[in-house]
Order: sequence, then structure tokens, then C-alpha cells
Amino acid sequence: MRHPVIVALCLGGIALAGCNRNSDAEVARAMKSVNVIDESNLSDIMLTVGDPNEAVAYFTRTAAENPDRIDLQRNLGKALVRAGKAPEAAKIWEGVVTRPDSNADDKVELADALIRANDWKRAQEVLNTIPPTHETFQRYRLEAMVADSNKQWAKADSFYEIAQGLTNRPAGVLNNWGFSKLSRGDYPGAEKLFGEAISYDPKMFTAKNNLVMARGAQRKYDLPVIDMTQTERAELLHTMALTAIKSGDVTVGRGLLQEAIDTHPQHFDTAVRSLRALDANVKRG
Repeated sequence: MRHPVIVALCLGGIALAGCNRNSDAEVARAMKSVNVIDESNLSDIMLTVGDPNEAVAYFTRTAAENPDRIDLQRNLGKALVRAGKAPEAAKIWEGVVTRPDSNADDKVELADALIRANDWKRAQEVLNTIPPTHETFQRYRLEAMVADSNKQWAKADSFYEIAQGLTNRPAGVLNNWGFSKLSRGDYPGAEKLFGEAISYDPKMFTAKNNLVMARGAQRKYDLPVIDMTQTERAELLHTMALTAIKSGDVTVGRGLLQEAIDTHPQHFDTAVRSLRALDANVKRG
């Protein structure tokens, strides 16, 4: 009858001579597993909500201590991108892709860092080395951006469309696609895409602002029917005013600037300066 008690004591972690066989090795393995889990959680925190520069320092140190671990090099590359240090990130990813245990996703990350570092030519070269069977949202998003930079509009549209279909959160890529259309002068096409982006993410102010610019370029000087705060409404009116003035509709622009100032819940210094500058130019003219 004593056997169950002994087993219970062993499971409870009490160090009895009869229970101690291989215990040191088992404890070491268990602690290693716990450490890996803790490290994984810490890495996730560092790459998402942690301070970007602290994350860079942490992964720089841990990667140097464990040079054989490609996962730490990857995390360092991601941390550098998040900290706005794209050239340094590109160097890390260059090293990652040369390792025998690297994969196609690593090349995509390298291309992303190169684009952020404004090295479009090298980014295209890297993307060209990725097999066509590697079909991911990130890969096609970058392909679309590179095609845009080369003014290969048909190719850009194709890549944007593919990328949109590979994610359940397409607001960002739709906004980029819309901006591409805007830069080409396809204002109706841009307006449509910005509207779609907002339908997926009603809080994306960048898309709202771009939508107003696309409408203003068509001389549509009424705000679109979308959700907006009072502050956003004032800022969008300011954007529309500047678009109108740029198009030569100065009187309309002045009225929109005044409306923006009146709408803003606080003092709208930027709009006030714009209105003063406009009035000064009119007087000089």
C-alpha cells in the first residue's frame, strides 16, 4: 500500500533516493523547454508591443550569443525594420538568406527591407529569385510596389489584385493600389479603391484623406459619406481645400478652409496658416 504514496511523492517533486533516477536530466530538459517558451513569449512581445530600440538591443545581444540560431537573426531583422533602421535590417537579412536553413520567406523579408531602404533595384533582383510557386500576400504586395516604381501599371494592377485575394485584411493593399491609381491620374479608379479600403477598415484615416484627394482631383468638393470624427472632418476639409486651390478653384478652396477652421473642435493652426497664406497671395495678385 505504500507504493501509491511513493509515486505521489515522486510526482510532487520531493527528492527521495528511490525516485531520483535520471531526475537531473529530466529537470534539465524541463527547464530548457520552459526557457524556450519564455523566450518565445518575450520575442513576441518585443516584436509587437515592446519599445523598438529595446527590441533591437535585445535581439542584437541574443543573436550574438547564439550565432547558430537563424530564428534570432530573423527576429533581429524584423526588430530593425520596426525601429526604422531599414539599411541595417537589410544587412541582417542578406546574411540570413545565405544560410542553408533559410527559405523563400527570408528573401521576401530582405526585399521588404531593401524597399524600405529605397534600394528598389536590389529589391527587384531578390524578388526575381523567389520561385513563382511561393504565393504569399507579402510577396505579391512587394511585387506590386516594385512594378509601381517601374511604372509597369498592368503588372502592378495584376499583383495588387493577387495580393488582395491572399489576405482577409486587404485595407492596406487596397489603399496602396488606390494611391498607385491616383499617381497615374486615374482618379475614378483611385476613388473606388480608397472607398473599398475604408469599407474594410473604417478607421484608416490615410485612406479617407486619399479618397478626398481623389474626389477633389475630379472637382468633387463635397465630403464622401463615411464615418469620421469632428477632428477628421476638419482635416479632410483642409485636404479638400488645398486640392481645390491646386486645381485653380481658389474661391471654393477658401470657403473650405474657413469651414475646416470652424469645424475643428480646437484651434486648427495648420488651416489658419493656409488661409492666411492664401489671402496674402490674393492681395499680392
